[in-house]
Amino acid sequence: MKKLKSATAALLLLLLCLGPHKATAQVIPAPVRQEARQGTFDLSAATRLYTNLKGRERRHFRAYLATLPLTFAKGRARDEQGTLRLIKTPLSDTANPEAYRLSVTPQGATIRANTSAGLFYGFQTLLQLGTQRGETMSVPCTEVSDEPRFAWRGFELDIARHFFDKNFIKKQIRALARYKINVLHLHLADNGGWRLEIKKYPQLTEKAAWRTASDWEQWHRRPETRIYCTADTPGAYGGYLTQRDAREIVEYAAIHHMEVVPEFDVPGHNGEVFWAFPELACPGQTGFTSSELCIGNEKSFTVYENVLREVMRIFPSRYIHMGGDEAVRSRWEACPLCRERMAREHIADVAGLQNYMMLRMERFLNRHGRTMIGWDEVLEGDISQTAVIMSWRGTGAAAEQARRRGNKVIMSPTAYCYLDYYQDEYKTEPRAIGGYVPLEKTYSFDPDPENSGAVIGVQGNLWTEFVETPSHAEHMMYPRMLAVAEDGWTPQSRKDYADFHARALQAVSWLQARGYSPFDLKNELGKRSERFPWGWEYNETE
Repeated sequence: MKKLKSATAALLLLLLCLGPHKATAQVIPAPVRQEARQGTFDLSAATRLYTNLKGRERRHFRAYLATLPLTFAKGRARDEQGTLRLIKTPLSDTANPEAYRLSVTPQGATIRANTSAGLFYGFQTLLQLGTQRGETMSVPCTEVSDEPRFAWRGFELDIARHFFDKNFIKKQIRALARYKINVLHLHLADNGGWRLEIKKYPQLTEKAAWRTASDWEQWHRRPETRIYCTADTPGAYGGYLTQRDAREIVEYAAIHHMEVVPEFDVPGHNGEVFWAFPELACPGQTGFTSSELCIGNEKSFTVYENVLREVMRIFPSRYIHMGGDEAVRSRWEACPLCRERMAREHIADVAGLQNYMMLRMERFLNRHGRTMIGWDEVLEGDISQTAVIMSWRGTGAAAEQARRRGNKVIMSPTAYCYLDYYQDEYKTEPRAIGGYVPLEKTYSFDPDPENSGAVIGVQGNLWTEFVETPSHAEHMMYPRMLAVAEDGWTPQSRKDYADFHARALQAVSWLQARGYSPFDLKNELGKRSERFPWGWEYNETE
């Protein structure tokens, strides 16, 4: 009998120890420091909530709470028992604006942070810790001290090749914010469609937001099929965000502490623009033969500066992404207007001509208080130190070059962060562009192994040439974006793939239960074929 009592006591002790630890360990991204304690605190409609946030920050938090299936009673500053307290106050041991401290006891829970963003992220940790039991959420007692490694933890969504509407975007904001992603980068125009209403130039959406086929590859392949049309054309595929839609997305992102960064690519990737403004192509070129703006034509600058004026009224982001990648410069060599520009501006070659355009775009944005982001090709020119580099072609050379020049860098290399690549054996997966980036590969990425200080963050990119539906997009996003989130938040020394994999399995179940369509991680084969029947892979050999 004594042995039975002793065994029972030991089992109860073990459960007390393991229960909180297991619940704490389900958080993504993994906190910097956490300590499990005994007991739980139950959140319910009877729980009082108190925060000292004021003004716009308080309104945003209330708006965010309204999106949750939770209700709280009104709390007061002196309330402690049965209260959830969110206190904005300087933390004594860190100035990180997104840091927080979470303490959960059987009597209540308190989150303290330097800013409202920190309080929001502490609240996300609290929600992930909780287990729903009917109308009550049980949260294990714990102490968490946490802050992100990088300030930029981003997701890029290409809505140009295939259009995804505001409701889809808002749905992803809800999930991404749960995992502390704080930047939504929207690729708003490319060969496939122009996706934002511009009031000065309605022809951009009238003539270039709709096309004759949804299958991008079939549509894009030949001049007789690469045709844009109007919305009322039978079989038309496409769409665009109205300015009202875009503002709604920006506001919805803001209450989830997410910044929306718009991208309009210059001088390449402009085939769709030529359907609205054929004169912006070099003479003799069309939207099928060229995607490069005629830099010799001053109207190219006029149109884009007017577009950007409207864009900046919609998107308050400090950053505007201007692309700068994959331009076929040989188009300009044969263009009389471009050669005239080169002679007039004393530009030696077509690489210098591209640099001329990027510099003008950067200076225009700077005059309006904005900072330009460009893909790493812009390092080939003379952009200023204020420009931010988004490094996609490798993991080392561009970052090192940017560091030497004094530019900040966001890491988004194809081999780790391109979510349009296959994540498992291609025969079992929906169509992708090629490549192979399984969850473990994404998770293995260290954005700044040298701790150079030049790297400000990491981003996962979903290009949508072959991603046509919302469910396909979510399949490509999750759970790999959860790995990106942990790459951007958790210290490298705290990362452990086996542990993350267990947490990702839980997260996949959570997403599935809420109507998302993630890759089903429990069925992962974890291998790839040696050869693909289609697609391409960027050969990263730095």
